[in-house]
Amino acid sequence: MSLAARLQRAWYSPRRSGLAFLLAPLSVLFGFIVRARRAAYATGRLAARRVAKPVIVIGNVTVGGTGKTPFVIWLANMLAGRGHRVAIVTRGYGGNSKTWPREVTADSDPRDVGDEPVLMAQKTAALVIADPDRVRAAEQAIARAADVILSDDGLQHYRLFRDGEIVVVDGARGLGNGRMLPAGPLREPSNRLAQVDLILVNRRDEKMLELEFPARVPSVEFRLFAMNARSMSSGATRELESFRQLKIHAVAGIGHPQAFFQALRAAGLHIVEHAFADHADLQPADLDFGDSAPVLMTEKDAVKCRRFADGRFWTVQAEVQLSKQHQTRILSIVDGILERHRQRTAVQQ
Repeated sequence: MSLAARLQRAWYSPRRSGLAFLLAPLSVLFGFIVRARRAAYATGRLAARRVAKPVIVIGNVTVGGTGKTPFVIWLANMLAGRGHRVAIVTRGYGGNSKTWPREVTADSDPRDVGDEPVLMAQKTAALVIADPDRVRAAEQAIARAADVILSDDGLQHYRLFRDGEIVVVDGARGLGNGRMLPAGPLREPSNRLAQVDLILVNRRDEKMLELEFPARVPSVEFRLFAMNARSMSSGATRELESFRQLKIHAVAGIGHPQAFFQALRAAGLHIVEHAFADHADLQPADLDFGDSAPVLMTEKDAVKCRRFADGRFWTVQAEVQLSKQHQTRILSIVDGILERHRQRTAVQQ
């Protein structure tokens, strides 16, 4: 078992972990650094940079997959449908570009700009700018006429001033053992949730944790719905149920591979699991399983495999599923964030 897998098991095990206990002193040190850095921005010792348009951060307080990227895609499309010129700024994790910022298109090479930016460019009409310096990315987006900036996974990137914050939490795993890295999955203390505008809970199945959040912060539940599978070579689509009688190789190089595997099993598929590290640079040899059985993978993995995809490869398309009531509530909170920006700008003028 890899170190990453051992850590995941320690973080989310219901039993006390010896590994987490051994790492606890490092967590104390990490927590001190995190709190000191946040305090420095809060008191002005470190300056956050404001940009001319509203910035909404969508991020996590934990390491690993929560369903954040599909929600960023959903929100970008909803805002575009209401007439906004939306830009998504993102770190471009895993990208090896020698120059930044990079404007990402559906045809960009994920080896240059990262897999998630390419996926967001494919599934939205938003301007997608990848740059480890999100302030610079936001300024370029504004120069390209964006009027709303969504910062993907930038909750801890305090140098970019934000008008609002949305945090996504995995409803099945919650905050794990409640400890800071590396003894637990927390990037920031759990009380950080009291300072955000909205908490989104990704309810992955019926066996959910009973999560308690700060009373003043609204929380909304959503689900990721696996719609169908699309052939990466022909573009044809099939319902997932049509794979039920077949042996299936399931590939997931995401923060929480088991979530993908569980979704396929919920559709009645018999799968062989192939879990890879998050953002893994998949190569043809990685997906040579010695037979001709179909290979189903996440959309994030598919952007890295399209250059060598053959008839075996299918990508499972996932969409955010929200009730009309919850959609209205989320958009009302976002409208409040945008209005807060307008009022602040008016006062400064």
